Amino acid sequence: MTRVFVSALLFSVAALTLAKPAAVAAVKKPNIVIIVADDLGWADVGFHSDRIPTPHLDRIAREGVELDHFYVFPMCSPTRAGLMTGRYPIRFGMARAVIPPWRHFGLDPGEVMLPEALAKAGYRHRGVFGKWHLGHNDAKWHPNSQGFTHFHGHYNGAIDYFDLTREGERDWHLNEKASGEQGYSTDLIAGAASRFIAQNAKGAAPYLCYVPFNAPHSPFQALEKYLKKFAHLAEGNASGKKRNLRQKVAAMVSCMDDGIGQILRAIDDSGEADDTLVWFFSDNGGVSAIADNNLPLRGNKLDVWEGGVRVPAAVRWASGGIRGGGKVSVPLSCIDVMPTLAKLTAAGSSAGLGNKPFDGRDVLELLQAKRRRLDRELYFYHGQAGEDREKIAIRTAKWKLLINGPNIASGEWQTAKHERFLFRIDRDPNETTDLLSRHPEVAAQLARKLVAHRKLQPPDGVGVYNAGRKKFKAPTDWVVK
Repeated sequence: MTRVFVSALLFSVAALTLAKPAAVAAVKKPNIVIIVADDLGWADVGFHSDRIPTPHLDRIAREGVELDHFYVFPMCSPTRAGLMTGRYPIRFGMARAVIPPWRHFGLDPGEVMLPEALAKAGYRHRGVFGKWHLGHNDAKWHPNSQGFTHFHGHYNGAIDYFDLTREGERDWHLNEKASGEQGYSTDLIAGAASRFIAQNAKGAAPYLCYVPFNAPHSPFQALEKYLKKFAHLAEGNASGKKRNLRQKVAAMVSCMDDGIGQILRAIDDSGEADDTLVWFFSDNGGVSAIADNNLPLRGNKLDVWEGGVRVPAAVRWASGGIRGGGKVSVPLSCIDVMPTLAKLTAAGSSAGLGNKPFDGRDVLELLQAKRRRLDRELYFYHGQAGEDREKIAIRTAKWKLLINGPNIASGEWQTAKHERFLFRIDRDPNETTDLLSRHPEVAAQLARKLVAHRKLQPPDGVGVYNAGRKKFKAPTDWVVK
C-alpha cells in the first residue's frame, strides 16, 4: 500500500511539473503581424478565384481561418483609422474621405492607438512598414508620435512605385527622416518588415509588425518579371507591348504575394510561427476600372455595396487555438482588430481604453470556433465627393440598407435625390433583389439608425477630396520642418 501511495504521489507531482510549462505557454502573448493590402479585390486572391495565383495568401487562409464576411470602409484612410482605434472613424472626423497630400489633417492624437495600447502590454518593438495615410504634414500625426517605435515607408497614398514620389517629391522615410533608399516599393516594404521580424524574434518581449502595402493601388506600375508572368493577359500584338490594366494589377498582386511569402519565411525562420498571430485583409474593394475584380460581389472601391466594403481576409495563430482550414462566416470588421488584440494581450478591456469606448468587438472566440453568432450592426459611410453625393449603409445579421444621395443627418432620406436599396443580405450576399417596397417598415427602422450614425460626423472632419488642391506645393522630401 505504501509503495502504491508513494508511486501515485510521485506520478501526480511529475504530472503537475510537466503541466506547468504548458500553462505558461498558453498565456504567452503572441507576436502580432498585421498585413493590409491596398485596393485588393474580392476575386484577386487565390482562395476566392483562380485568376491570380496567391500561394502565400492562400497559405494564411489554409493554416488559419478565412474570414468570409470581413468588412472595412470604402476607402484607405478610414479603414486604417478604424483598425488603429477600434472605433468608427466618423467619430473623430476621418470617415468622409481619404487624407490627400494637400490636406492639413490627421488622426486625432487623443485617440488611443493600437501600438500605444500594446506598448502598455509589454510590446517593446512596434514597427510599421509601408503606407501610413493617417496624417503627414504635422509630426503629431506621424507613426513615431502615435505609438510606433519604428517607421519605414511613405506618408501619402498613391506614390510612384519606382521613384517613390508623390506630387513631385520623394515620400520615403526611415522614422522621421527622409531616406534615400532605392527600389520597387513593394519589395522594399516586404524586405524591411522581414528584417524587423528577424531582429526582434525570440526577444524578451513580443513585437508588433504592421505591414500596410501600397499594392495594388494606383499608379499601376509593375516589375517586368511579373508582367512577363501574366503576358497572357496582354492586349495587342504578339510582343505584348500594349499591356492592359488587368495584367498590371495581376503582376502587382503577385509581387505583393511574394513579399508576403518573404514575411512568412521570416516568421518561420524565427522559430516562433505558432506563437505569431498573422492577420491579413484588404483596406477596401478593388477599383471600378477592372470590371471583374470584385465578382461575384456588387460594386467597387468608394461604394458601400458589398464589393466596396467586403474584402478578402484571413487570420492564423496556431498556439491561440485558431485551427487551420476553417471559415468564419459571421460578419466581422476591421474595427474588431483593436478590441480583440487588447483583450488577448491584456492591454486593456475589450470594451474600450481610457475614455474611448470601442465600436468593435472582441472576436477571438469566433476565430477559435467557440462561438457562432455576433449580433450587432455595421455601418459604412463615404462622402469625399461632397455632401450632395454621399453613400451610407447599415448591415445587420439579416438586412442591409443603402442610401446614396445628399447628407441624411437632417433626417431626410426619401427625397427624389436619394437612391435607396434594401436587401436580405444573409440570403442575397450579391445584392441582386431590392426589397425596399416589400419591407418599408424595416427600411424606416434601419434608416433611423443610419441618420443617428451620420450625425456623429464632427464639423471639423476631413474635407472633401479636391478642396485646396490647386495651390498645393509638396514640402521637400515630405519632411515637416
